[in-house]
Amino acid sequence: MDAQQFSDSLAAAVERAAHSVVTVDARGRLPASGLVWSADGEILTADHVVQRDENITITLADGSAHSARVAGRDPASDLALLKVEASGLALPAFTESMKVGHLVFAVGRPSDVQATLGSVVALGGPVRGRHRSFAAYIQSDVTMYPGFSGGPLVDAGGRVAGLNSSALARGASLAIPVAVLRTVADALRRDGRVKRGFLGVSTQPVALAESVAAQLGQPTGLMVIGTEQAGPADQGGLLQGDVIVALAGQAIVEIDDLQAALGPETVGQAAVVKIVRGGEVRELTVTIGVRG
Repeated sequence: MDAQQFSDSLAAAVERAAHSVVTVDARGRLPASGLVWSADGEILTADHVVQRDENITITLADGSAHSARVAGRDPASDLALLKVEASGLALPAFTESMKVGHLVFAVGRPSDVQATLGSVVALGGPVRGRHRSFAAYIQSDVTMYPGFSGGPLVDAGGRVAGLNSSALARGASLAIPVAVLRTVADALRRDGRVKRGFLGVSTQPVALAESVAAQLGQPTGLMVIGTEQAGPADQGGLLQGDVIVALAGQAIVEIDDLQAALGPETVGQAAVVKIVRGGEVRELTVTIGVRG
């Protein structure tokens, strides 16, 4: 394949994907982008670009404009599901076979369709923290121009590999991959949010006594500095001053470990919390709640 043929094939890939890329006007400045998620009017976009719940307008690739409502939001993965009253929308092809080095496009439609070319730099995850939680990500070196958030990351064949967001990491272009999009979108359609585990404690990292650290094979844990009244931890018998060192078999060394251990699958489940109290290692059983 000569250079012109290669260039034509890349342009064709962008054109193929662009049929399913929409304009999302849900904030007070430059519109953003979105992706047709179902033929009957579901649109997936970045949560941070949906700054209002009313007067949201979706403009499809054919130029037709539709009012949209918010079906659900997940700020932790920066995803939002919108719904328009329309049918027969053009669905994209999807891929879950990304590898480091693959050529990819960021495709956006803040007005007319736009695209930038790059490659996959890394595949990673999970990411768990106080403000961000998602199972996997695709990092690329595509340039994210204003209005690209909520648009797809597309492979050289025009297949959607993920959804781009400029808000997931400072200074890096990250996309949420298709497998994660499916899980989050299903939860948003069903519940309007992604349910995540909740323990009902405030904590701070502390060093363990040498003997306890040697026994457990970890240097630190999380000291409970407060419990929510009648919350899961309170009902399970955790006390101020207890040091959490494991939850459901996962070592808890720092705050992010606790967030990681409280995934959606833990909600409503009984979990063993290993603590240090008065210098002794003990175990309590706590039924994990749901974060409000």
